[in-house]
Amino acid sequence: MLQVDINGWLGDVRHCPSPNFNQRPEDCEISLLVIHNISLPAGEFGTGYVEQLFINTLDCKAHPTFADLEGLTVSAHCLIERDGKVIQFVSFNDRAWHAGVSNFKGRDNCNDFSIGIELEGTDELAYTQAQYRALVSVTKAIMAKYPVAEECITGHSNIAPGRKTDPGQAFDWSGYFSMLAKK
Repeated sequence: MLQVDINGWLGDVRHCPSPNFNQRPEDCEISLLVIHNISLPAGEFGTGYVEQLFINTLDCKAHPTFADLEGLTVSAHCLIERDGKVIQFVSFNDRAWHAGVSNFKGRDNCNDFSIGIELEGTDELAYTQAQYRALVSVTKAIMAKYPVAEECITGHSNIAPGRKTDPGQAFDWSGYFSMLAKK
């Protein structure tokens, strides 16, 4: 069972610290979990490019579609790869740069009070069972450490409607919540 340590890092996962983070506002309680998807190039998996993007080492000339990523500084707290491996880039105690312009239940700037988890995938392609198992494990560890209630777990598309579509129609919300409810 995964656990979050006092510094906001998961045990038993790979840590790959990103420079793309900052401190949360003072007295800002972590209360939201945002689920995203990402693949670089789009629809390709296991390339290592997402990790490179989050740690600012991506060669934007490596693929024609990367041109728009030049100079972009983004991160997520974690990435869950297709095989279920978890990589943590930013301490949960810190603010990762994953949500952008966003609003959840009337609160702007979701990065201030959220944790962002990226699934390696696309809106249309089914996620793997290994990813769901890992996501449930990470979610349970987060919920044990921070006051994130089930009703405060959402997709990027819900906090940035019209701008973002992930994790997309391929994400099985009912299956995920059913797995999460099991002991």
